[in-house]
Amino acid sequence: MWLPQRIQVAVVVRLSECTAIAHTMLAKSRTRRQTPRHATTAWHLAVVGIMAVGIVSNGWADEPESPEASPRPADLSAAIDAVLEQAWSDAGIAPADDITDEAFVRRVYLDLAGRIPSTAERAAFLADAASDRRRVLITTLLASEDHAQHMADVFDVLLMGRASGRRTQERHEHGWRRWLEAAFRDNRPWNDMAETMLLARPSTPEDDAATWFLYERNNDYQKIAEAVAPAFFGFRIECAQCHDSMTAAEVEQAHYWGLVAFFNRGKNEMTGSGPRIVESAIGGFSEFADIEGTSSPNLLSFLEADTVEESRPAADAEQPDSDELYEPASREGEPRQPIFSRRERFVEDVVRDHPLLARAMVNRLWAMLMGRGLVHPFDEMDSAHSVSHPELLDLLTDDFRAHGHDIRRTLQAIASTRAYQRSARKPDGVEDPATFAWYLERPLSAEQFARSVHLALVGTSETPPQVLDSISRAMPDVLPDESVTGIAEPLFLSNGSALEELIQQGLQPPHALAAIAALPSADDATRSLFLATLGRAPSPEEMATIAAFLAGHNQTAPSQEASTASLARLSHVAWAIVTSAEFRFHH
Repeated sequence: MWLPQRIQVAVVVRLSECTAIAHTMLAKSRTRRQTPRHATTAWHLAVVGIMAVGIVSNGWADEPESPEASPRPADLSAAIDAVLEQAWSDAGIAPADDITDEAFVRRVYLDLAGRIPSTAERAAFLADAASDRRRVLITTLLASEDHAQHMADVFDVLLMGRASGRRTQERHEHGWRRWLEAAFRDNRPWNDMAETMLLARPSTPEDDAATWFLYERNNDYQKIAEAVAPAFFGFRIECAQCHDSMTAAEVEQAHYWGLVAFFNRGKNEMTGSGPRIVESAIGGFSEFADIEGTSSPNLLSFLEADTVEESRPAADAEQPDSDELYEPASREGEPRQPIFSRRERFVEDVVRDHPLLARAMVNRLWAMLMGRGLVHPFDEMDSAHSVSHPELLDLLTDDFRAHGHDIRRTLQAIASTRAYQRSARKPDGVEDPATFAWYLERPLSAEQFARSVHLALVGTSETPPQVLDSISRAMPDVLPDESVTGIAEPLFLSNGSALEELIQQGLQPPHALAAIAALPSADDATRSLFLATLGRAPSPEEMATIAAFLAGHNQTAPSQEASTASLARLSHVAWAIVTSAEFRFHH
């Protein structure tokens, strides 16, 4: 990659306009309210990494009466808008304008399909004159394979953390990724998914890979507890290891060690059927000490749940292990299970019907589409973090539980709101992102970026795992609390081999960038490239500058040299666009 020439390409696009935008956005970023975007290709590349600097920082429900009493998705969307609009009215806020269809189609593809739309998909939507075209597109995307892949991308990270190299390979080898994809493809209820992962006792071959949630943590029971609390209940419990939480009084040290105890009889075992968590019927009794030295037994207790009663031996008593303490597994060939199973009691007595299970999930789904949770951060739903709209969180929670923890229904309702379909231009005089008075800009995740680049330049969103692995090491995480660009991302965007390889692959027939290179004029190539990547036509200034650059090879050079130079110039322009803030951000 010849960086100096690419920077020249970028600088000539719209430097003067972007300089002003850069100063404005950087000033806004210091407020920790939103992340800059709309830096055009030019300014972003001239100062790679600098435009990315900026920071986005952007109680418990009752049971509903019955599913029949809950609103349909369209009615739920209207109810969501009513709550927000009343809040804006009370605060004297005029929200952002509605977005255009051009902006909507890009936004909803990224949020529900995990990628930008293809040129053909965009054109088909814009040509649709039906009044319900947005609703139809939302429904179509939620039923698509792209949606299942995208949700697996997101929840692999949210449940397991970022992985690379061997760990990524193991998740694929042992079926974890396939299990997630199948669950979201089938719109499996969230409570069923949660119970299956936490019990880790598959009753069918289709659920074998669900054991990986516990198995990957390799008998580290504290690590398991610290993963379970935010993943399923929406709060962090690490701070309660040594003492009751100092910021959220309801989170006690007994809850931390109780959660550890629910899992500390399990042990990884690789069986003929795959990874399993074999559970003992004995052991796991201990005491924990607080910072003052006072000791307490590790009872089977957890936040907002009754303590599970268990016979506890005397401190020095020996616990014999015998066959009488176990029963055969319900599925042939599986390890025996204890008659009193701590994991089973956790699932049945704590997880099932726990008030936070649904509440935490709808807050996370809201954050996925709206840029931040109704409680922010979305995985710190404790008394130290207030709810921006309590009535709205209760509404979503009740509806989610009433309709069988239906993830797709909740996403459809949120995406169908006017609030979701508002402009990303912040209204004058409104600074608090928790008002949701405008759409909150945020960087694409590594997976969204990779799939979008692959689609725009190669022609398919089916991105090879090794490319995703490489890009995920440098690009933004999934749903970060705030967006702060370090050194890895600009270095990757400037010189990353994975990105360069994608561009070079795209230049090889019959791929998308090669098809653009074959167009009869530089104007056609410029227009096609902008539509494929940014979903818009170039401005007159962009058209004049880039078309001139593409057509600027030495006219007297031999045809082979001229062709090579032309492809090189196109690759520079493609690189400039896909590394720009306009491409890399939700807006």
